[in-house]
Amino acid sequence: MNSNSDRLLTVTQAAELLGTSERFPRRLIAERRIRFVRIGRHVRIPETALHEFIAAGVVEPLTVAAVRPGPWQAA
Repeated sequence: MNSNSDRLLTVTQAAELLGTSERFPRRLIAERRIRFVRIGRHVRIPETALHEFIAAGVVEPLTVAAVRPGPWQAA
């Protein structure tokens, strides 16, 4: 994490970036599923942490070979 250029987002900003309600990033924080920073009573989420969370959830499309294996491949 490059702390010099990594913006710290509020829960509201994080929710907007994810396209969700504020409840979702709060749950991610409560379940320790995303990196966050405590600043006094406030919580901030590094922008890179959101991008990492999104990247970790990316599901690549299946290829035709993966969907229908040929007779020479085990199912």
